[in-house]
Amino acid sequence: MKHLYACFLLFSCLYTPLALAQKTSNNFTVEYQTFDRGRLVDADNPILTIANEKQTLISTLKEFEKKQEAFPSEEFYIDGVKKQSYQLSQLHLKERVGLRHSGVDDSKKYTLSSATKRIQGYLCKRATINIDSDVVELWYTTEIPVKAGPTTVGSSLGLVLEMTRNKEFRISASKINKNIPFDIDSHVKLADTPLFDEPTYSQKIWLSRFITVPVFKDETIHYNTAARSNDSVYRFGAGTVLVRKIKFPAYKRNSQLFLEVSETSLGDPTSRTGSVFIIPTYNAVSFLDALQKGVDILPVYSGGNGRKYPGVHATPTYNPPIELLRFFTPFGIGKFNHISIKDVQWDPSALYRQEISAFAPLLKDREVYIGMYIGTNDPNGHRVSASISIHPNDSQVEEFTFMMPLFNTVNILETQGQEYATMFGADKGLTVEFELENALNNAQLRYITTGQGGWNEGDEFNPRENKIFIDGKLVHTAIPWREDCGSYRLMNPASTAYKNGLSASDLSRSNWCPGTATYPMLIPLGKLSAGKHKIQIKIAQGASQGRNFSYWNVTGVLTGYN
Repeated sequence: MKHLYACFLLFSCLYTPLALAQKTSNNFTVEYQTFDRGRLVDADNPILTIANEKQTLISTLKEFEKKQEAFPSEEFYIDGVKKQSYQLSQLHLKERVGLRHSGVDDSKKYTLSSATKRIQGYLCKRATINIDSDVVELWYTTEIPVKAGPTTVGSSLGLVLEMTRNKEFRISASKINKNIPFDIDSHVKLADTPLFDEPTYSQKIWLSRFITVPVFKDETIHYNTAARSNDSVYRFGAGTVLVRKIKFPAYKRNSQLFLEVSETSLGDPTSRTGSVFIIPTYNAVSFLDALQKGVDILPVYSGGNGRKYPGVHATPTYNPPIELLRFFTPFGIGKFNHISIKDVQWDPSALYRQEISAFAPLLKDREVYIGMYIGTNDPNGHRVSASISIHPNDSQVEEFTFMMPLFNTVNILETQGQEYATMFGADKGLTVEFELENALNNAQLRYITTGQGGWNEGDEFNPRENKIFIDGKLVHTAIPWREDCGSYRLMNPASTAYKNGLSASDLSRSNWCPGTATYPMLIPLGKLSAGKHKIQIKIAQGASQGRNFSYWNVTGVLTGYN
């Protein structure tokens, strides 16, 4: 009965005007209106059922009236002679797929009643059926010589003219016509439609609803000075950085974008920092130049501690990488899954999926350099894949019209001498000056922060306050901290086990856990006037101990509306 329940949805179908019918059949057509808690739904697009004594087609009226398809479009077809039903979907102009169900309906499952009422002039009888946790009430007539309805439910009883689910959702016949010329066989094209099993059919429909843009597929990130680029993937930083130039399609305004990354260890047993980022290339100097030629060409930030940090802050001629996703690899997932613990089944890989719709205006109909970095020193490293899916959305929420990357302290080019972000040990912290040509309304800072320093007194394991100032005014303060790391134990087969029964992956950390993504903070800044501004990030970074030191990877992108 699972597929029958799905028929409460409104189904659309391949455009086939009634005038193009190749032969005349004794068809009845019924239009059905849908009501949700008494409110009319899709008044201009009623369900349309076309049926004769042998066949039934369930679609919507709107699809017969328009010439341009909205894909995927799905319909139901019932072969009453062979006692089989089909779900048929036009995925796009060139691909149509189907799913066959054995049997059509079973009248023995219904509770019949002597109650009657008239709908559109026809005497109807009442029947009920339980589907999962729902109670479905049907009103059907035998005065019309077809067995059909707005769904496949009740098609064995007669012509269903009304059905109600849980007394709230109702589908009711609003118009009935007979002797309509239409060739159902020509419309359905069953002989030309490949049929699949239910999981495959469902997957094909699901995948057709959005656009998938592959970024990386089964690539290796490792420390290998012999790593070389090929025709499609650039490799930098001794193999720790991947970059591809991606052409994004034009897509609808307000589409929702999701970035998905998978990772498995090829031999690295340690949890590592990972990042997926856009490389802005519209200024005189770009991070891509530094990947190709070295960090010396990047502007240098002078920390209050006397150290120099290349490429971490925006200048009039440079913008740092725009971080889409910060993730942390688990301890050895995949390669070390052979480690045996009774009643423990390790996850096969790590999966990170995060919405990046805020960056949709940067990607639409453009060629963009996308990079991925994992801070590993292991020669075997990690296998990674990444893709971006684009999902159309009818939301009227206004897209950002302004976006400016301000800072990124992730030392992506560590192998070329890019410093760890230890500038927060001084009172100056990280200070970035920027200028706005026009006033910025509803300004926000998209801020990602994680603390590292992997000994007992290090910032990885000790909460530290983050403060953000705009033009000298404190606008945000928070202590970024994760206490849920123990939830991801099954992703960490190589995690060290301690004498107290805990694992290294269980320990709480400064806004990250092995095997998870770190989500951005969206910090409201209000209205920023045109002209020069200054943003300052101050973190209560812990003191160094010998060769041990703490550092903070922070990224910030200014967004808003001009």
